Amino acid sequence: MIAEIISVGTELLLGQIVNTDAAYLAKNLADLGINAYFQTVVGDNVNRLKEAITIAEGRSELLIFTGGLGPTQDDVTKETVAYHLQENLILDDTALANIKSYFELSGRKMTENNRKQALYFENGIGFPNRNGHALGTFIEKGEHLYLLVPGPPKELTLMFDNEILPFLEKYLGGSRQSLVSKTLRFYGIGESELVTKLDYHIKSQTNPTVAPYAGDYEVTLRLTASGTDENSCVALLSEKTKEILEIVGDYYYGEGHNNSLVKTVGNLLKEQHKTISAAESLTGGLFQSTLVSIPNSSDYFMGGMVTYHESVKREVLGVPAAIVQEHGVVSEACAMAMADRCREIFQTDIAISFTGVAGPEALEGEPAGTVWIGLSQKGKNTKALKYRFMHNRTGNRERSVMQGLDLIRRSLLE
Repeated sequence: MIAEIISVGTELLLGQIVNTDAAYLAKNLADLGINAYFQTVVGDNVNRLKEAITIAEGRSELLIFTGGLGPTQDDVTKETVAYHLQENLILDDTALANIKSYFELSGRKMTENNRKQALYFENGIGFPNRNGHALGTFIEKGEHLYLLVPGPPKELTLMFDNEILPFLEKYLGGSRQSLVSKTLRFYGIGESELVTKLDYHIKSQTNPTVAPYAGDYEVTLRLTASGTDENSCVALLSEKTKEILEIVGDYYYGEGHNNSLVKTVGNLLKEQHKTISAAESLTGGLFQSTLVSIPNSSDYFMGGMVTYHESVKREVLGVPAAIVQEHGVVSEACAMAMADRCREIFQTDIAISFTGVAGPEALEGEPAGTVWIGLSQKGKNTKALKYRFMHNRTGNRERSVMQGLDLIRRSLLE
């Protein structure tokens, strides 16, 4: 089954509110095995809504309308869909009584236009609104299904979870297919390179489908499998994941929509019972802030320093003056010394350091985006790696943090 979500509201087109309804519905439709191939946003305009309905009917079987069910003049969804289908709307006496009771209890007079919130399709069914007044309603007409739900998220989610979801599961019955997705996450490879390496799997995709997405300094792949049951989908996803990781597994750090590189590093540190500290210059505390954004990071993060000025590197962190004088602060030697001294001070298993040129001006003859990351580990030789990032000042700092996390991740997996 192909579904289309039609979100009604001029405020959506103007960017005054974010369309969270569509995201919520799309996820729930996927869980039901329904493909939501199209999403449309249309203003509170009868003619444009009619046009959107006609277009949707030409490409989708299930049309879901959100918004425009309220009491005001610009709430036109129910009336427009009913007119288009040549179907009558009738009053739900219970819903109307609830609306009247609400106004009586709040000491306000109910205006006549509130009655329209209790309307539903005469030849369909209505869904009670336990967090508001506007009924949801459903009707099957010809080859199409039409579902109308309120726009306010607190009303939509409660109605969908408690009323509509069980109805759709029963209504679809044996025609349902399972749809299961998973997200693979990669760092250190660009989207274009990833797509090139996986060219065959992307071009020949059928089931599962493979879709790349570029994120903030990382790339994700969403794999989606359909089948008669969840187990068959999981098996398809496992096989495809294996094939993909044989090609680009070196850049893979984990899976999951809510996963992140910092979470992965935190989990590895906890699993290995290792502690970490940090000495930062150009990142200005951003690495430490990123670490502690994860709950229970105190299990592995002991502390750190922001040694931004050269004198602080020497006098507080203890970087030898000779290193600064001979090599400068944007150097391999300085990064290694910062990491070593940090690990000594905080008595941790690992210490990482960041020094370089955030930009926009050059420093010590090095262009903006030049970064040295040092890594000091108990029982291993200290090392420092040089990078050249091509972002603005903020981007160079953010990318440095991500690179540092990946450096730690790889060292923990050695």
